[in-house]
Amino acid sequence: MFQVRIHGRGGQGVVTAAELLSEAAFAENRHSQAFPSFGSERTGAPVVAFCRIAELAIRVREPVMAPDALIVQDETLLEQVDVFSGLIADGYVLINSTRTFTQLGLDELVVGRPVGRLITVPATELALEHLGRPVPNAVLLGAFAALTGVVTLESVGNAIRGRFPSKLAEKNCMASAAAYSFVKSQLKESAHA
Repeated sequence: MFQVRIHGRGGQGVVTAAELLSEAAFAENRHSQAFPSFGSERTGAPVVAFCRIAELAIRVREPVMAPDALIVQDETLLEQVDVFSGLIADGYVLINSTRTFTQLGLDELVVGRPVGRLITVPATELALEHLGRPVPNAVLLGAFAALTGVVTLESVGNAIRGRFPSKLAEKNCMASAAAYSFVKSQLKESAHA
């Protein structure tokens, strides 16, 4: 079973991201589930959502405590919430930021982890460019597909198209594809470094 924990703030589409990821996996004939965990339900408050993807039926219904992958939609949470709690040793980390892990002060997180498992993506900037709004959720799902290979970009796009009106869906798909390309490019560079 592959477990994902998504951290963000109210209004950033954290719950929608988990649901879209679950729908993308389901479309690939796998079992999946998505659910949120709310603190105070207001715009800007920290929000966590979870997604599980498996080949067999998923019986567990509790929050993801040992994620295989983390998606952090807002880098300001790094100083407020222990977003890395329980992350498995070879887990994936995807952070919405224009800064590197070193610039974010996360060098200690990188040490000893496999190359190509941790990446930052300027998701908010890509969302603004393609959508005109700073909502990074769909953008980060494209990046997630590129980073992990757990779902395909096509399945992510189909989940987006199934959720949003056509014009908005296509803009989200373009942003998601841009993030996918960005991550693939970054992974290629790190492989040659």
